[in-house]
Amino acid sequence: MGPLKGFRVIELAGIGPGPFCGMMLSDMGAEVIRVDRVGRAGRRARDVLARNRRSIAVDLKQPEGVELVLKLVETADGLFEGFRPGVTERLGLGPDDCLARNERLVYGRMTGWGQEGPMAHAAGHDINYIGLAGALHAIGEPGGKPVPPLNLIGDFGGGGMLLAYGLVCGMLEAARSGKGQVIDAAMVDGAASLMAMFFSMAGHGFKDQRGSNMLDGGAHFYNTYETKDGKHICVGAIEPQFYAELVEKACVDPNRFGPQMDDDQWVGFKEELAEVFKTRTRDEWCAIMEGSDVCFAPVLSILEAPDHPHNRHRGTFVEVNGVTQPAPAPRFSRTTAEVSHAARIPGEDTRELLAGLGLDDAEIETLEAAGVVESTQEVA
Repeated sequence: MGPLKGFRVIELAGIGPGPFCGMMLSDMGAEVIRVDRVGRAGRRARDVLARNRRSIAVDLKQPEGVELVLKLVETADGLFEGFRPGVTERLGLGPDDCLARNERLVYGRMTGWGQEGPMAHAAGHDINYIGLAGALHAIGEPGGKPVPPLNLIGDFGGGGMLLAYGLVCGMLEAARSGKGQVIDAAMVDGAASLMAMFFSMAGHGFKDQRGSNMLDGGAHFYNTYETKDGKHICVGAIEPQFYAELVEKACVDPNRFGPQMDDDQWVGFKEELAEVFKTRTRDEWCAIMEGSDVCFAPVLSILEAPDHPHNRHRGTFVEVNGVTQPAPAPRFSRTTAEVSHAARIPGEDTRELLAGLGLDDAEIETLEAAGVVESTQEVA
């Protein structure tokens, strides 16, 4: 199951980008063991980001708890954490502590600002990291304020996905060299990396004013439009042949809309197309344009997207324990990735994992009684 089968990774539980990294790795078949905090037991798990992993609940403020995690580290290929710089060192689970127990370990660190720098110890969230990286400034209507693109760019694309990529790269290298290393995955770095194309364009006519360029809503042929029923569609007809088909299917004057790249006329073209698209409902425009080379799609909500025929055909979304969620991606022809189980209750696998470390029932019960670990079973 999955191309990463055989790799074991320890996840020191956190929020946002860390769990997304864990989901990516476990979706691809890695055995990811989530170290949760004690005191969270009994909560029913419905968190999509926590799927496909086993959970052990440990009190990391007790030396015995730290020792249990270090025993897990001895068996692992990788570990990742998402605390502020210095936190795991104070816990006794920093890179030096872990690599001393397993020199092949790849130790991933997920932060917003990075492990060093003037802002390394400051609090922040996705919006701050993409603001510093130059991404947020470019998103929004002309003359308006920047608009946060959910928390997709910093937390997930430039954060969790970057960390997962780094861990896989590190583990592949460790398989050759026999040596582990530390990965400093910063969301500000990842967001900047995602902006690479736009930094390239900056020296070639890219305007440093949001809503004025081809891909930021400035162009009439790469934009969203409201339909008669108050819904929206999107078009992305960049190439001349695709633009010609948009003009044809929208039934607008090809002579009037001929100068596609004359950005002095984009505002007027957008206003005219906006009026055209308001003459039909979203479904009516789908019947006219969907599946053509217009580069067209309806703008679907998260409740609508799973039911679209294309997504149903591909199995883009799956249902696990009554929760609709994205299926693992990308797809492999031979080592198929899958969702094997929903998120575990924190501590649901504590006893099984401790037994795997060689502890007997009496030792596990002693640790439970002392509050070092917590064991739960999901209640139906």
